Amino acid sequence: MKYFCGIVLFVALLAFSVRPSEEACGYEACPQTKPNMINIHMVPHSHDDVGWLKTVDQYFYGHKSNIQHAGVQYIIDTVIAELIKDPSRRFIQVETSFFAKWWAEQSETAKSIVRKLVNEGRLEFTGGAWSMNDEAAVNYQSVIDQFTLGLKFLDDTFGSCARPRIGWQIDPFGHSREQASLFAQMGYDGEFFARMDHRDKNNRIDNLNMEMIWDASDSLADNELFTGLLYRHYSAPPGYCFDVHCGDDPIIDTKSYDNNVQSRVDDFLSYVSGVAKVYRSNHIMIPMGDDFQYEDAQVNFKNMDKLIKYVNARQADGSTYNLFYSTPACYLNSLHESLQTWPNKTQDFFPYGSDDNGYWTGYFTSRPTQKRFERDGNHMLQVAKQLSVFADLKSDQQKEDLEYLREIMGVMQHHDAITGTEKQAVSNDYDRLLYDAILGGANTAADALRKLTDQPNGEFESCLNLNISVCAFTAENADNLVVTLYNPLAHTSTQYVRVPVKNAKYEVTDAKGRVVTSELVPVSPYVVSLEFRSDATEHDLVFKASVNKIASYYVKKVSDAETKKATKATKEGKIKIPSNKTESDDAEIREDGETVVQTSTVKLVIDNNSGLLKTVEMNGVSENIDQSYGVYRTWDSGAYLFRQYHQGDFEIQSEGVEFTVYDGVQVKEVHQRFTDFISQVIRVYEGIDRVEFEWLVGPLEREEEFGREAVFILNSTIASNGVFYTDANGRQLLKRVRDQREDFTAGLDRQPTAGNYYPITSRIALEDNNKRIALLNDRSQGGTSMQDGQLELMLHRRLVRDDGLGVGEALDEEKYGQPLIARGKIYLILSSTDDSTTVERVAEKEIHLPFWKFFSKNSGSTQSVAKAVPSFEDFPQTVHLLTLEPFNDNEVLLRVENFADHTETKVVSFNIQSIFEYLNGVEIRETTLDGNLPLNQLKRFKFHHDSTGRQPQAVEYFTAGHKPLSAQKAQEASDFSVTLQPMQIRTFIIKTE
Repeated sequence: MKYFCGIVLFVALLAFSVRPSEEACGYEACPQTKPNMINIHMVPHSHDDVGWLKTVDQYFYGHKSNIQHAGVQYIIDTVIAELIKDPSRRFIQVETSFFAKWWAEQSETAKSIVRKLVNEGRLEFTGGAWSMNDEAAVNYQSVIDQFTLGLKFLDDTFGSCARPRIGWQIDPFGHSREQASLFAQMGYDGEFFARMDHRDKNNRIDNLNMEMIWDASDSLADNELFTGLLYRHYSAPPGYCFDVHCGDDPIIDTKSYDNNVQSRVDDFLSYVSGVAKVYRSNHIMIPMGDDFQYEDAQVNFKNMDKLIKYVNARQADGSTYNLFYSTPACYLNSLHESLQTWPNKTQDFFPYGSDDNGYWTGYFTSRPTQKRFERDGNHMLQVAKQLSVFADLKSDQQKEDLEYLREIMGVMQHHDAITGTEKQAVSNDYDRLLYDAILGGANTAADALRKLTDQPNGEFESCLNLNISVCAFTAENADNLVVTLYNPLAHTSTQYVRVPVKNAKYEVTDAKGRVVTSELVPVSPYVVSLEFRSDATEHDLVFKASVNKIASYYVKKVSDAETKKATKATKEGKIKIPSNKTESDDAEIREDGETVVQTSTVKLVIDNNSGLLKTVEMNGVSENIDQSYGVYRTWDSGAYLFRQYHQGDFEIQSEGVEFTVYDGVQVKEVHQRFTDFISQVIRVYEGIDRVEFEWLVGPLEREEEFGREAVFILNSTIASNGVFYTDANGRQLLKRVRDQREDFTAGLDRQPTAGNYYPITSRIALEDNNKRIALLNDRSQGGTSMQDGQLELMLHRRLVRDDGLGVGEALDEEKYGQPLIARGKIYLILSSTDDSTTVERVAEKEIHLPFWKFFSKNSGSTQSVAKAVPSFEDFPQTVHLLTLEPFNDNEVLLRVENFADHTETKVVSFNIQSIFEYLNGVEIRETTLDGNLPLNQLKRFKFHHDSTGRQPQAVEYFTAGHKPLSAQKAQEASDFSVTLQPMQIRTFIIKTE
């Protein structure tokens, strides 16, 4: 068989080489359509999940067919063999991660064939990212990174002919406005997807609105994207699944008794006519494929060839149907040339409801620890990329480790990874992949710090269990410790650092030998008592650090005598129990039944009777805030769905909360125990204008018939009138109105809570005319506001049954042999409504990318001198260093972002010549958002709105909205000036010496 395949490939290549060259890719390669006919664009495709029921490798190699028969390597093998046979055939490849894995195993002969197919537009890449990412739980930074990775592979491998022009988001469970904005900024012409709320879809079918112009940003000009919904998911028409996994009839066209050409064509055209009635143009798109199809592509193409032949044969008898192989890009090109107008879309497509009892809002929170772990992976990736640039790391191992971390982070964005909608065995494999990748990134970062700091022999260890105050490097001895902090943000940041240590007295000094105030804080007893916690440390050493890019702090143990001399050494706070009437300036237990905890900027009042938070004061605003936890009792929720069984099946902890107060100099903490499975620490730091809630939830109770879903609830007196705000992937803020949708009647009688849940990637907020409350989180969660003045975030889920949507097992995670326990943080910011929300965005950045802590033993003075790294302090305060990474050999990618929107800031300008010079730049060019297309080549489709009231006369295009920056080393400083509109991101490639 091996030799037979080789002979077939050789003959195919021979035939390929003698055929006259007709190479044309992109829109030039699109098939000819016919006027005055219904042009049916038939799109062969295979949707290949990068992990779901099987692991990534199991899917690629076709392993464990007892779980699911799927082998991606065979799909690509047989598709290539079939495309060779007929130049009219087309196929779209979507997931670059699988294709790159396949490509690495091919011979040069096979690669030559594929290059020719790409150059002739017969194999077309669509989507093109490393994976087909989710759109609810992802952060925009990680989405941009994984598109950059996938598109760079395609560009490096095939050149411009492989560049995708269409977003193909056919399987995610709801769609984000920010995702559409990113597509537009990358130069894509449009996007297609297959899932939409069933009521929204029915409404659009009735009104010929299945395709639309999505206004993807309130702040960015020309940020529109043509968007279309597929008629019937992404499957072939019913009865026309020509795949070895299907049982539909083939087309039999001989003189056989079973000849079925007439009936098969009749039924197909009957289906097509129904599709054509709900779309505006004389072009319709019919996908031909499904999950992991085309493993024996000959079966598929042979029958599609016959279908095309016999459908088109009827044109001789007056049929107006024209069927041909096509691609989503060619379909969109035909729509663009049709010169029609289209309806407008503004908001997003969340939440997705497949029926009135099926809102796909549970996955916003499913697998909360993995959602947090993914954020850790992104954190390390940004740190390792920046440090690799500053240290100019060149070794093969360093490059491989960094590339592997990029790739695994691309995998983690997949819509069955970050979502938590995979089988447990697959989840475990994702954890394994990400853990190994983070370790590789940490090794790369450590190599860089040995070159950049004065510690050439430093260990620069990373501790990945700091969330439970565990660090092996400091567990036994934190004496003579160096804590090196890396700040991935552009601006100097002041943050409090916590280091797990044993109970002793310590002194902290900075790089200049100045003593830094520090104190020991007891770790929550509920964390200390965790059975799987391997560490005996029960304290955190806390100190405040201000870091531009890299800073080192030195920790040593001190004796009592030394402590008296060093008055700023370790301080010890007081533990206060509510029943004690001990007086204190900062943590006062008052006779009126309240305990007051305050810093110079924040004041908290705890009700001694209930044990709950009662009042918060900050930023000149005081508000009654009641914060607690609730638990939904659910019957048939699953990894995807959140379904409340009865509206009364919800319990909230409203009294009897045990608490103690830690009264420190720099940090004040309220340790609370709500139930056997819920505890938290409320924490305020001196000089920091936000309140931190560190929650610990689990193991959740579980009945035989009912699961549990735990939520964080905050009540206030703010008159929000049913309005609240949620972020889109960490960028835009979208206005939500309880029980309402933008384009259709919601119909939430059966599931009012689940139907009001939205993805919260970084922030949820509400306000009235006077006050505003925002909650910021450390991972994706589902959230809502079911009552005026109330905010709710779901933290953890433990379920008893599957929801029937494919994963096939209940979401009942275990770690260390027991039900999952999760820990995380939520941050509260209270302000006047008149205050700019920019302060929330600054906090978002610090929460998303805080200091990364590296630990080394202090080996004393060395002859090494720290290498200077560039300062980004010249950036305006709303400008974020989004990306700084090695791109190609002697090329660096730089991305800068104005993170404030049009209500928060205006245009900002700054100069990047100093960064260019630091990198020994030779020339700089500006690209689209993904870094792979020169911005001066941007030319994407512009479509016309119904609201214009006029018929367009010619096709139009969007081009760059500003003059792309392009400069060389010898040019004036003014040529390196960068201007950013609100929410604008600009991307540059710097060529270095």
